[in-house]
Amino acid sequence: MPFLQLDPRLLETLENRGYAEPTPVQDAVLKPETVGRDLLVSAQTGSGKTVAYGLAAAPALMDPDGRTGRPRLLVVAPTRELALQVREELAWLYAGFGARVVACVGGTDMRRERRALGMGVEVVVGTPGRLRDHIERGSLDIAALRTVVLDEADEMLDLGFREDLEAILDATPTERRTLLFSATVPRGIATLAKRYQRGAMRIEATAGGEPHGDIEYRAMRVAPLEVERALVNVLRYFEARGALVFCATRETVARLQGNLMERGFAAVALSGELSQAERIRALQALRDGRARVCVATDVAARGIDLPDLGLVVHADLPRDAATLLHRSGRTGRAGRKGTCVLLVPLTRRRAAERLLGEAGVKAAWSNPPTADEVRAKDRERLVHEAATLAAEDGLEEDLATARMLLAASGPEAIAAALVRSLRGARPAPEELSSLADRSAERSRMEHPRAAASYVLFRVNIGRSANADPRWLLPFLCRRGHVSRHEIGRIRVRAHETEFEVAAAAARRFAEAATRPPSRDDGGDGDDGDVRIALVEAGRASPPGDMRPRFRPHRPRDGRQHAPG
Repeated sequence: MPFLQLDPRLLETLENRGYAEPTPVQDAVLKPETVGRDLLVSAQTGSGKTVAYGLAAAPALMDPDGRTGRPRLLVVAPTRELALQVREELAWLYAGFGARVVACVGGTDMRRERRALGMGVEVVVGTPGRLRDHIERGSLDIAALRTVVLDEADEMLDLGFREDLEAILDATPTERRTLLFSATVPRGIATLAKRYQRGAMRIEATAGGEPHGDIEYRAMRVAPLEVERALVNVLRYFEARGALVFCATRETVARLQGNLMERGFAAVALSGELSQAERIRALQALRDGRARVCVATDVAARGIDLPDLGLVVHADLPRDAATLLHRSGRTGRAGRKGTCVLLVPLTRRRAAERLLGEAGVKAAWSNPPTADEVRAKDRERLVHEAATLAAEDGLEEDLATARMLLAASGPEAIAAALVRSLRGARPAPEELSSLADRSAERSRMEHPRAAASYVLFRVNIGRSANADPRWLLPFLCRRGHVSRHEIGRIRVRAHETEFEVAAAAARRFAEAATRPPSRDDGGDGDDGDVRIALVEAGRASPPGDMRPRFRPHRPRDGRQHAPG
């Protein structure tokens, strides 16, 4: 067994935790040629990297001359949640030889941390800002440090911690060993490694940027105003023991968590506006099973490791391929299978395809589960659960009670009661509009003679603002969540523009177009001064092609202009 070269105390600890074989990153850092060297390691989340650098740093901690009560190992992590998780991992890993592990993170009582550090400690784990604060105040003595680990270094740079990291590394002994772990190695990480590492050995434990092989990706087309209802059906269809739902903003997290709880889901939220105590309570609820859904922003979910997380849902599309892979990597960890679902509004289909392509991910496209599909899945689960219960050996007392029930009520009534009991208080699935019906609607728009009517709207942009149908048409589709075929005649006037929307889509258009614009609509969120209003409803459509036929207006400078 490859772990055999380890100290017997470490070996026994690993065996007690069920470690039989090292993961690729653990195997890579334990090779003889890595001993004592600085390491620059690329490793995906969920690859066992915490144990990997814990094992790599262990020899310095087991040195008998190192028992001075001053830290020998310093681990820097980007978030409070990750730092606390690392503290727990290293505490059990080093328990066999009595190494004391202390966490120093923002949002906690600094006086308590100072007392813990003053009592003697071998390992310190913390976030950049809090560690720098302790060093500058003199409460963290780093003169005896033998090893420094930067965990998820790329994320620390993304979060703006470069100055804190450089201050910490500048203060540490020059003869230290530096282990740098990062999912990717962009230019900023390479620069940091070149400045603070000496002859670092480059290790690519997993192919950089490749998606996890244990994650099934699914992209689901949804109507723009039905994302939350589609999310309900996705959560109900997969019925994962743990699910993580990603949103773009704290406001969306709060709204979505509230809506899920209202529908009967045991859901918690993680966002930057929560206190440390609130975040710890939310994570604990997920770990002990009191909550099954976590709604979070990217920043709040960085580094968290939840047990039995079988489902990740992108309620808002990630901003780039790296974020897609990082979010999705919360599931499919340590050899377990996971599912990742992207909810893609019809207006964002191309953006989603581009994102998946850049990430090297192949996703199966489909519609979200319908209410009938969720109910059918429920029936399958209920039959399986009932059959499992029936296969168990029953006590004679239970069998006697069963005979009494059969005599009193009959088998069908008793089976129905069992089904009701097993179903419990599961949230009801949502009825979604049929995308097939919408396709038929678009087809009707391509043949306007078959269409019944249009509704007239007005937008406060005209020739004075260089209005041009060539950019107005896609802008209106994006702002109003409609297709090009649902926009009729466009008339550009001096200071405003009138345009028609198919009556079948007018209500949907009005609801979307009158809301404050945001990045979720596919734009940049800066077109808030553009106002759209209803002019006349129920007007008969003129015959013929309803698409604009007039010559587009071209500004004198020859350029096209669009709001925002």
